[in-house]
Amino acid sequence: MRVSVAATAGVPFGGDQHMLAQSGQRMTTYRTAIRRGLAVRRTSYRPPRRGRKAQHGSIVAPLAATVAATLAATALVRAGTALAKAERDRRARAQLKRLRQFALLPGERPAEGLQRIAVGQLDMALELLEGEIDRDGAAGVVHEIRKALKRLRALVRLLRDVLPQGVFAAENAVLRDMGQRLSGARDGEVMLSTLEQLLKRHPRKLGRRRSLARLRERLAFERDRTASSVLLGDAARRQLTGELRALRSRVLQWRLPERAGMELAAPGLERIYRQGRARHRRAARGKGDRSRAMHEWRKRVKDLRHAAEMLDRGDPRGERHGRQRGGRKKRREATRIHRLARGADALGEVLGEDHDLAVFDERVRRDPDLQLGRRARRTLLRLISRRRRQLRRQALRHGDRIYRRAPKAFLARMRDAYARGARG
Repeated sequence: MRVSVAATAGVPFGGDQHMLAQSGQRMTTYRTAIRRGLAVRRTSYRPPRRGRKAQHGSIVAPLAATVAATLAATALVRAGTALAKAERDRRARAQLKRLRQFALLPGERPAEGLQRIAVGQLDMALELLEGEIDRDGAAGVVHEIRKALKRLRALVRLLRDVLPQGVFAAENAVLRDMGQRLSGARDGEVMLSTLEQLLKRHPRKLGRRRSLARLRERLAFERDRTASSVLLGDAARRQLTGELRALRSRVLQWRLPERAGMELAAPGLERIYRQGRARHRRAARGKGDRSRAMHEWRKRVKDLRHAAEMLDRGDPRGERHGRQRGGRKKRREATRIHRLARGADALGEVLGEDHDLAVFDERVRRDPDLQLGRRARRTLLRLISRRRRQLRRQALRHGDRIYRRAPKAFLARMRDAYARGARG
């Protein structure tokens, strides 16, 4: 139905509409339900009430479900990625631990394994040097680097007879020089730890003396200062890093001969044992400089410990010496090298404490800058002397057990134990 706009009463006209009406033109529109209403200059947000059907549901719920499903899928993907990365990291750490294990791996050839051990110790030292080192942690880093260098020297001594001519002397000298450069920082740590052990052992006699408390603060300051000068100085750090990298390159060029069983390391192991046995006897006789004799003995005990650790075939799962077929005797044979390593380690700790006390005793006697009172100095020296006598007796008894066999008999037992461990 068409309706004339001009005939509609009560509807105002604008200028254009009025002109159209005067010219006789007709303006029409479609009839629209009054209840619907018209959207003037805006869009309608929803269909009219009468135009909505039963199947016209809200889109909010499906949209929310889609968003939730998307978020859940994204979370699952992220969780899966994180788990995969964690697994990769775990496997990489396990592989790195295996490569750096300070022992021959099950089924590993000695020539290949000993070279791997040398490279692993150098990598550990380089990782420590190239990492972040703060002033408080410098002493600990020095200690770990020196331990790696001592293991390397023991390995070079073990392979002395099979290395090319001149290699042993050259590499041993390089390792010795690097260790001496780090010894100043280590001496500061030794002084401090020795004093702390004495204070802990004798709290009533030493704990209340103010001069010893001031001495502890002084030694802690010296330790941190010396360690920082060694590792936090750019020049010294670059020099040490360069020497370690050069040594690593040379180690990778080693061509160790393939020998059956323990024969690759047998001559070196027998020499280390024989030297330690001779120095044990010299220390037991007590002639000459006894402190020096104990210290020299300690070096060979450390070498014996490291050699036994390298030849003790470890299990990468951490089960070194579980139950084996063959009865109690076979298990005892398989753990013989392991027990030697533990025994030499315990003896080395006793000798190490005696050496630390000797160094501290010398410092207390000779250094007037420590500013200790007369009574405090006398009490401290008396307690040091008493403790050193106890340690010497303990070390000699322990040494009697380790060095009770002749070198050839000792080596025969080690060959047998190594063969059983390799088969197990």
